[in-house]
Amino acid sequence: MIWLSWRQFRTQALVAACVLVVLAVVLLISGLSLAHLYATSGLPGCRSRNDCPVKLMDFTAQLGGAYRAVFELTLALTYVAPALMGAFWGAPLVAREFETGTFRLAWTQSVSRNRWLLVKTGLTGLAAILVAGLMSLMLSWWFSPVLKAAQFAPSRGSLSINRLDPLLFGVNGIAPVGYAAFAFALGLTAGVLIRRVIPAMAVTLAGFAFAELAWLNWVRPHLIAPVRTNSPLDASTIQGLTIGNGNLMTIIPGSKPNAWILSDQAVTSAGHPFSAPATHACLDGSMQACGASLGPLHIRQLLVYQPASRYWPLQSYETAIFLVVAIALGFLCLARISRRRLA
Repeated sequence: MIWLSWRQFRTQALVAACVLVVLAVVLLISGLSLAHLYATSGLPGCRSRNDCPVKLMDFTAQLGGAYRAVFELTLALTYVAPALMGAFWGAPLVAREFETGTFRLAWTQSVSRNRWLLVKTGLTGLAAILVAGLMSLMLSWWFSPVLKAAQFAPSRGSLSINRLDPLLFGVNGIAPVGYAAFAFALGLTAGVLIRRVIPAMAVTLAGFAFAELAWLNWVRPHLIAPVRTNSPLDASTIQGLTIGNGNLMTIIPGSKPNAWILSDQAVTSAGHPFSAPATHACLDGSMQACGASLGPLHIRQLLVYQPASRYWPLQSYETAIFLVVAIALGFLCLARISRRRLA
């Protein structure tokens, strides 16, 4: 049974292996170059020389071109890989048997239905998890010099990114492993329930995309209760200030470095969003005088965020939940196939 499953899956496995090898070569060549760029940028040790802003500006200026193209391509590939594996590996696994009628022959052999399904899904599912894990590992290594450089950026600077950034969180750490398991199980379930390959693939792609977006916007920010702070704002904690129509000023509070900011706004002492005409000092004076003139307004910063220390707890919880859902879908498929009649 294992040999038969391998023969049926070896073409997909060969394609995935070729993609991984090409990706590894590209990331290795550009990653070594990126690591050398960081090492010679002057950023290591820049705090002792007080020239971090200048060195960071020089470093970020060189991140375009080939580096940006490699990053965006790998990022997109890592995000869509679980969905593609769920659609092209998981959905047809059982749906094709139903569509062609070969399940009648497969289920009347000496191998039981449950063992038949476990062997077929076990081999392909583990391959999907392995591919996602390797892609995440390679991208994490490649991007590490940029994350090191980001430590020297201001909280709202051009390189104010970190591992908790929603764009990076889903392609780093162990989260892609959970996504791959869930996508594969979702495709398998769609194939078992719909019993047609193309519709099952379409449902898998749509279902996975919806689950990812819903998770990012509604679940992950509250997977662990975020930290909420309400602190006074003064000249030292104001990142910036803009004056718009009617001389109304908008205050940009300073933020938490390496944190995932969920909400950050200037509020009045009563907790309402701050909005007031610009003071004379802010219109005509220096930033220091402007900041001093804001004191009597009693402006506060209402900040809601996930601190950097919660990166691995969030990764662990998220991965565990997706794995549990994948296992539950697997048991659902076993139950449906066990009760399925051959007619």
